[in-house]
Amino acid sequence: LVAAIQAAGVSIAGILFGLVVANAIAAWLMLKYLPTNPFRDFVSILFRAFLRLEVEGLDNLKAAGQAPILALNHVSFLDGPLALTLTDEEPVFAIDYTIAQAWWMKPFMKLARALPLNPAKPMSTRTLIKIVQGGDPLVIFPEGRITVTGGLMKVYDGAAMVADKTGSMVVPVRIEGLEKSYFSRLSSQHVRRRLFPKVKVTILEPVKLEVAQELKGRQRRAAAGSALYQVMSDLVFRTQDIGKTVLEKIIETANERGLKELAVQDPVTGSLSYGKLLTAAAVLGEKFEHLYAGQETLGIMLPNANGSCATLLGVMSAGKVPAMINFTAGAANILSACKAAEVRTVLTSRAFVEQAKLGPVVEEIGRSVDIVWLDDLRATIGLKDKLLGLLRKTTPRVARKADDPAAILFTSGSEGTPKGVVLTHRNILANAAQAASRIDFHSGDKVFNVLPIFHSFGMTAGTVLPLISGVPVYFYPSPLHYRIVPELIYGSNATIIFGTDTFLSGYARTAHPY
Repeated sequence: LVAAIQAAGVSIAGILFGLVVANAIAAWLMLKYLPTNPFRDFVSILFRAFLRLEVEGLDNLKAAGQAPILALNHVSFLDGPLALTLTDEEPVFAIDYTIAQAWWMKPFMKLARALPLNPAKPMSTRTLIKIVQGGDPLVIFPEGRITVTGGLMKVYDGAAMVADKTGSMVVPVRIEGLEKSYFSRLSSQHVRRRLFPKVKVTILEPVKLEVAQELKGRQRRAAAGSALYQVMSDLVFRTQDIGKTVLEKIIETANERGLKELAVQDPVTGSLSYGKLLTAAAVLGEKFEHLYAGQETLGIMLPNANGSCATLLGVMSAGKVPAMINFTAGAANILSACKAAEVRTVLTSRAFVEQAKLGPVVEEIGRSVDIVWLDDLRATIGLKDKLLGLLRKTTPRVARKADDPAAILFTSGSEGTPKGVVLTHRNILANAAQAASRIDFHSGDKVFNVLPIFHSFGMTAGTVLPLISGVPVYFYPSPLHYRIVPELIYGSNATIIFGTDTFLSGYARTAHPY
């Protein structure tokens, strides 16, 4: 064919030019008549090739019926293109008017169906309602802006009113991974940035907003906004990974944030990084595994401190269940708790017992259970133990599963003998995930924990939650020091404190107004 064209007097340059024109026409026809959006396909290829995109729950999107409303959390500037890859149909994107004016948004505005919205104009919401009523799927970001904390931001009522007025199904979608990219608004203080982070999208079952029929006007708008916030909050909770052990989750966070990042502090021993905390847990775990073979449960009677946290994780690393002893309960109740949990050995500290004046209590319970002084155990730890702990700090000594017992907590005993409550790893992580879905915090915060580690709130919210979230913890042994605690909060730069009404009001009365 080429020879025939040349014989007709067409030069090589002319042949090449003709091929270019033919290819251009073919490409134009393909783009015009292909049943799928080529821009969407191209973006999908990029996400899967460079960001290892993983999508779960696509069937839920198909089950939403016609004109669903996709409600996504907003973590980066790439959320819109990512959302475009999720649907077979071309959705309409509700985009903030200010962002839509940016120069870098112009290509997306031309290649996708995007509607700039001005929150100050009620007509914007009405336009969205008409779009959904016309049968087009709608993509909204209920927060209205990219997160600057890493958590869920304020949810606007306008997005909820669209779902309420149209009766369309809302499909909650969570994006994870893009907040670590350079296209997010988070700093290195919040996340460890990556050039190509792995991205995961989880699509939950479609839901319909439940708003009381008798509500009208502003009350109905507020109720719809609250219902949508509940949907988004539930999305955050249900997409948390709670299928691991507590120690595995902390190790995962340490690897994610960096082993040199601050993990725990106390006023006596100072600061420990994740690496040092996990090394201490690995060293203690090896000791506990060999010294107490055959004992499934080990009692821990310690105050809030770095060493207590390391001991708790060490017992978990050894594959044993820590029974958190309430040292304020008295000898009789402590012995009752030990009997209920089949505790034969209690780990404690001489320095703590002396300072807390628990000598008579320890002497009494020591007649029935073995008292192990961690001060003495520390003296048996040599260089070899430390080196092995350093090498094994990111691997638990004994493998356990999420549904295995993780800890035993006890009731106070104020209404009879203390009752033991066995919590699995999944239980503890689920409790922490519930708190994380409602509390706005990030690794730039610091938790001040005065609630005893033997208390359910002191363990889950005050200890496990921050450690698995990359938030440093400052431990203090007594919530009753009403004058000291506010000063330490100020001095440690803590930003979050958990407590009861009584404790918090006491701190407020004695704290400086600053």
